[in-house]
Amino acid sequence: MKRLWLLFAQTVTVLLAAWFVVFTLKPDWAGHGHARPAGALSIVQAPSAAPGATAPGSLNGAVRKAAPAVVSINTSTTTHSAASNDPWFRFFFGDRGEQQQTGLGSGVIVSPEGYVLTNNHVVEGADEIDVVLADARHAGAKVIGTDPESDLAVLKIDLGELPVMTLGDSDALQVGDQVLAIGNPFGVGQTVTSGIVSALGRNQLGINTFENFIQTDAAINPGNSGGALIDTGGNLMGINTAIYSRSGGSMGIGFAIPVATARQVMEGIVKNGQVVRGWIGVEPGELTPELAQTFGIKTRQGVIITGVLNGGPAASAGIRPGDVITEVNGQPVHTVSELLARIAALQPGQAVPFALERRSEQKHVPVTPAQRPRPRMQMR
Repeated sequence: MKRLWLLFAQTVTVLLAAWFVVFTLKPDWAGHGHARPAGALSIVQAPSAAPGATAPGSLNGAVRKAAPAVVSINTSTTTHSAASNDPWFRFFFGDRGEQQQTGLGSGVIVSPEGYVLTNNHVVEGADEIDVVLADARHAGAKVIGTDPESDLAVLKIDLGELPVMTLGDSDALQVGDQVLAIGNPFGVGQTVTSGIVSALGRNQLGINTFENFIQTDAAINPGNSGGALIDTGGNLMGINTAIYSRSGGSMGIGFAIPVATARQVMEGIVKNGQVVRGWIGVEPGELTPELAQTFGIKTRQGVIITGVLNGGPAASAGIRPGDVITEVNGQPVHTVSELLARIAALQPGQAVPFALERRSEQKHVPVTPAQRPRPRMQMR
């Protein structure tokens, strides 16, 4: 009996030793295939999304809808140095002849006919314009018309099966709405940045004559000019135009022209070759307490007229320096930019009522606006 017990104990000892060796060196043999050494990294792999599906919270759907209609615009301009005509300059520096300058910007295809919206400063003075689509197709562009006062230009390309951007309602935008900026910053290729609408109706920035900018903190950099500002539905809300920057790069303050303004300008250019605006020939100024006291004005709302062009529509209607315009065609006026916008929207040749105050006396005068003259830079 003692011998049998000794044999049993030895057998159990050998089996335990063998199991320990196998568990340590070959754990998968012992049925522990998922065992890992101490200190190993534990990784949980998320299930793969179905091809083409959009992850929850992603803005990929808006980008896929809008991005194909955003193009890159490459320009080239031939410059001539005035000094190169000087024989002494040629003697010391040689004949440098013509020099090529290149530019870069973005644009938005807005119609199947090939019309492209961009900024005037992107194509101004360009001798050649090349438009490159997101699918790598490219074509030379023709300038249909420009409007320096709003910094917009309309180009046309001749290509088939063009992607077209859907125009949204920029008047419905509110501060805090999420937006995306699409363009070709620094020539690195099409890039999408996101942010919110941080302000509306920005003006008096000294960028354009007519200013009503959408302000956004979506990153806009050099090369983004003329690109698209879209909403989360992929609809065009504005044309990216400018940034506020001390370094040349984005600092979270960018400006876009509302699509409502861009559409009006584009339709005017396509129909008439230019934007037709009203004009009355006055020099307006902001109404300050000092000016109000000087001219005996009691109202604190309106725009004071500091100069009137002889023979102009305002002079013919009896408007004088010192008058304060408070309404145009029944719409109130508070600032110079608002007055310019109200007058520009008038139809030339059709008389409209102006409400004004002259030394505490309220007056209503009919004014027949003329067509606003083209700015000198456009005439050149």
